[in-house]
Amino acid sequence: MVRIIHTADIHLDSPLQSLALRNESLREVVEAATRTAFQTITGTAIAEHADALLIAGDLFDGKQRSARTAVFLIEQLDRLRQAGVRVFYIKGNHDAENQLTGSLDLPDNVHVFSGRGGKVQLTGDIWVHGVSFSERHAPVSLLPRFSAPVAGAVNIALLHTSLSGAQGHDVYAPCAVSDLITMGFDYWALGHVHKRQIHSEDPWVVMPGMPQGRDIGEAGPKSASLLTITDKTIDVTEVQTCAVEFISDSLDISNTDTDDALRNQLRVHLRTIAGQLNASAGVLRLELQGTPNRHWQFLRDNDYWREQVSELARETDCLWIDKLKFNLEAPVAQDTSASAIDELAVIIAQIQSEPGFANTAEARVSEVIQDLPTEVRARMLPDENSTRSLAQTLCQSGSKQILARMKGADS
Repeated sequence: MVRIIHTADIHLDSPLQSLALRNESLREVVEAATRTAFQTITGTAIAEHADALLIAGDLFDGKQRSARTAVFLIEQLDRLRQAGVRVFYIKGNHDAENQLTGSLDLPDNVHVFSGRGGKVQLTGDIWVHGVSFSERHAPVSLLPRFSAPVAGAVNIALLHTSLSGAQGHDVYAPCAVSDLITMGFDYWALGHVHKRQIHSEDPWVVMPGMPQGRDIGEAGPKSASLLTITDKTIDVTEVQTCAVEFISDSLDISNTDTDDALRNQLRVHLRTIAGQLNASAGVLRLELQGTPNRHWQFLRDNDYWREQVSELARETDCLWIDKLKFNLEAPVAQDTSASAIDELAVIIAQIQSEPGFANTAEARVSEVIQDLPTEVRARMLPDENSTRSLAQTLCQSGSKQILARMKGADS
């Protein structure tokens, strides 16, 4: 029996993004998260008496050169060497631009495949094939660089690829899953797409996903794959790896009529999330939804509830709040008589629907956005329709706040 760990997209020292990082104690955990995840992988390889660790690209995050990262990496690879674990590594698009990948003297248990490709014998009947990125961009398929599988053996191939395309990822080394299936390899150890996906089981075509999410857009538990090879049969299981889990969740508070009731509902909900964590720490973005009778009070006092939810999260000893969002609407009114504030709400809605107002709001948003850093603008406005959409969202949120405050003063 042979055991192998397959991982990719570790992105050592990648900066994690979260509003919760304003909390000093969490910041220390998050800053070390990518290294902690890799340490979990190496520890699992040793504990499982693995024969090899496969790294299918993007071990590093970019151009930054860090002596601290170099020392950490050599230490982890040397731990594997002492335990008899061999490492097979291909460079991905991020690795190709990182100076460390070309300057480190790696332990002798590590084999780095070149851009020309190659194969290495792991055991008598198991061969590992791989092709690295030679430069930052690989606009064409790398499949022609693979040599033919060794006849009668188990053949494992490492490839960093976007396949036929993946949302949120640039196109690199494109190819179709059908192309991989027909090449005769028994296991394709892929990398590049950060979400775990098993595209085929005969043969295995596995994208393990990244071992550590970096922001709320990479929410959920993260993992690596453990291969167990017995008599040329491959079984694959998932190994949890992340140190910090990002979570996006919602809570319907329609039946909440008092502050105490909402606090209790939030406390129970947060403890449930904490109990389901796969990591030692969780960063939560929570949206409150529904049509509670006191919706305007919750909207009016949103700053109070943001602090209250943060405190309730701290009670769990493992959750931090990234953001609390409000998506509340008024319940259907039973009284047919309209108040002055209700009439004002109708007028506001009419104004917001006017093209002139929409154009003015969009222009104002564009003006404010120009003062933000380029990378922030890119995230907020990914396409040409984003400015109008953002303006509409801000106007709707603002009108709700105005009406909530007026209703609070009226009562």
